[in-house]
Amino acid sequence: MAKSAGLATVDMSQTEAPVVIANRAKGSSFYSAMRILPRAQREAMYAIYDICRAVDDVADEGGTSEQRLAELKRWRQDLDALYGGGPPGRFATIVSIIGEFDLKKVDFLALLDGMMMDAQGIMIAPDMETLDLYCDRVASAVGRLSNQIFGIHGDDNMRLAHHLGRALQLTNILRDLDEDVDLGRLYVPREALVQAGINSRDPVAVIADPALGRACKPLIAKARFHFRQAAAAWQRIPRTATRAPRLMGAIYRLLLDRLEARGFQSPRNRIRLDRLTLIALLIRNGLF
Repeated sequence: MAKSAGLATVDMSQTEAPVVIANRAKGSSFYSAMRILPRAQREAMYAIYDICRAVDDVADEGGTSEQRLAELKRWRQDLDALYGGGPPGRFATIVSIIGEFDLKKVDFLALLDGMMMDAQGIMIAPDMETLDLYCDRVASAVGRLSNQIFGIHGDDNMRLAHHLGRALQLTNILRDLDEDVDLGRLYVPREALVQAGINSRDPVAVIADPALGRACKPLIAKARFHFRQAAAAWQRIPRTATRAPRLMGAIYRLLLDRLEARGFQSPRNRIRLDRLTLIALLIRNGLF
């Protein structure tokens, strides 16, 4: 699936949006991490989550490639109208959030551009540079929006979003190999396939190849690098502003550990973190 990871005040009393958003997010690590936030930030994050899920659904399930691209173009037109003072259309639920938290149009544009990459069908064994661009658009851009809501600005925002977004996104890619192939996608970069001795670029053939684990190793190493850099970045930021990203980092680091321990030989059982594990991470990270 498209992975928008993995983000100015809506009058929540006048809309059904918080209920819908919370229901869509429930059960996810995102929902668990955002529940620790103060209400205004939490509801703003749920609103951003809903936008991300909506455009993700367009990229994944919006009909033919032409239909998906046309719908994403309409989203972009609504975004232009919103920031130009016109009717917000599909972005109606976040009009006041944008103003309250000073959310940047360029980050929403990046998200839509990332969804375009999926809808265009180009994410099949991309080169590493293209994969990094994709991660920036669908994950780090969402991180930049999220950091604004958390109260993290300037260089701290850019640095943390750059590294944590990529760490989460690469972990998602490693977790969702089989689901992505069902959508005709393969995010493992071609350089890693060549290094592992895999010559095919057919998604079905690649995920059945015994050498897939070797091809995943560079992604694991890159994800771990970005987790380390994210941890260094949030050390410079007041802890009150980094509670949610720290928890997301802890959840996804553990997920990456379990993916690596499981390996990538077929058949692959899906790795999930149960509720007790999430509670333990909350306690371990001093978030209660």
